[in-house]
Amino acid sequence: MARKKLVFEEALKKLEEIVHQLEDGQLPLEKALELFSEGINVSRYCQASLEEAEQRIMVLTADEGGRPALKGMTP
Repeated sequence: MARKKLVFEEALKKLEEIVHQLEDGQLPLEKALELFSEGINVSRYCQASLEEAEQRIMVLTADEGGRPALKGMTP
């Protein structure tokens, strides 16, 4: 079965679950290392997603010269 790609919100929730399990301190060492490794991978995915979102926002808010520009938000 193919593994479903996580969306950012799901990945963040998964990361929170991993952190909670690790902080609990009740896991055997091997399981803790496994979860830590998974947490690093999920964290990298989240970071990459945030960087991609930041780039998209910069493109969408760029002025005519392609420079980042602040645009007001209307309520």
